[in-house]
Amino acid sequence: MPNSRGRRRRFGAVRQLKSGRWQARYRDPATGLLRSAPHTFGTKTDADLWLTTTEAEIIKGTFRDPSAGKITVAEWGKRWFDSASPHLKRRTVTLYAGLIRLWIDPRVGGYELSAVRPIHIKEWLAGLQKAGLSASRTRTAYRVLSQIFASAVDNDLIAVTPCRGIKLPRLPETEPHILSTREVERLISNLNRPHDLLVKLLAYAGLRIGEGFALRRKDVDLVNGLIWVDEALAEVAGQLFFDTPKSHQKRPLTLPAYLVGELREHLTSHVADDPEALLFLGRTGRPLRYNSWRRTHFDKAVSRAGLEDVTPQDLRATHASQVADRHGVMAAAKRLGHANASVTTRHYARSRDGQDAEIAKGLNADHERAKRARARKAKRGKGDVARTLHEETGAASESDDHGG
Repeated sequence: MPNSRGRRRRFGAVRQLKSGRWQARYRDPATGLLRSAPHTFGTKTDADLWLTTTEAEIIKGTFRDPSAGKITVAEWGKRWFDSASPHLKRRTVTLYAGLIRLWIDPRVGGYELSAVRPIHIKEWLAGLQKAGLSASRTRTAYRVLSQIFASAVDNDLIAVTPCRGIKLPRLPETEPHILSTREVERLISNLNRPHDLLVKLLAYAGLRIGEGFALRRKDVDLVNGLIWVDEALAEVAGQLFFDTPKSHQKRPLTLPAYLVGELREHLTSHVADDPEALLFLGRTGRPLRYNSWRRTHFDKAVSRAGLEDVTPQDLRATHASQVADRHGVMAAAKRLGHANASVTTRHYARSRDGQDAEIAKGLNADHERAKRARARKAKRGKGDVARTLHEETGAASESDDHGG
């Protein structure tokens, strides 16, 4: 359509509607289809200006189809979830699906993507907390929603994510229970075979409980004295399944010699001669279930050992702290299968009860040793001065005798 000077526009066209308002139209650069501006204009100048701005955005590569953001959060969330699920662990898929179904779709799913603002996200979070959702679940739900919006930005549906400047609820600080070697041994002594061996692998190899449940005959290398951790047994909605470890990484773990000997005996006496045979089974010959195993074996042993509030995870934390204390955090991170040592420090590397007092005692002993060393040096120094004076006095006497 010609502009006010009678020349046809290079990009798009404007026309006046029966209502008297002006409509701007343009060719979608991606599809070639004719599209209209998301709203009409009061003057032809305003419609021309919108087309000029849109053309400039297309040339710069910053243009976003105004209608693209009209898809709802629920619709885009489903597309994101379907595309992300193949890359997530099965337990994570189940968790995310539940959060979307219960806490995202019913509360913000009906909003158009482009209509959501940071204030809506803050109100949504407040609603989750008011409904009694834990801080941990609330943070996970937010992580899912933020990934949905980040994906919308990546796909040019919206310019920016509304998940910005958001203050999340703080997680309660819970310290792992770090056991002493005597406490670990006392716990182990109250377990029957082969559960005592399983707990030794948690405490002296730092396995996750699911990794211990998933160990197979083929994972044990008796010649080199190590085990390979490449599977974990998990349970979701009552169903057991084998998955990769939490870090998705296969890792070798060198074991203490005595533990290698116990594994050799266990393989000979209690494990089927099949590379795929599990090392630890329940009484029915099936894989162990965490809740049942804790109730039947672990918790009872904790009580008999005179301990309180000890979980299988505490044994992993105990191993991490011992390794970090003796060999450094990097060594502990490698044994635990952490790609980043900061994870080890944040979650596992802790001092056991009484260790702070031991540190102070050790510092005091260092001070006393240094003090005694200084005293001995000072004493030797005084002796040297006395000997020097004595020698000088004797020399002077001899000189006088010769002179007389």
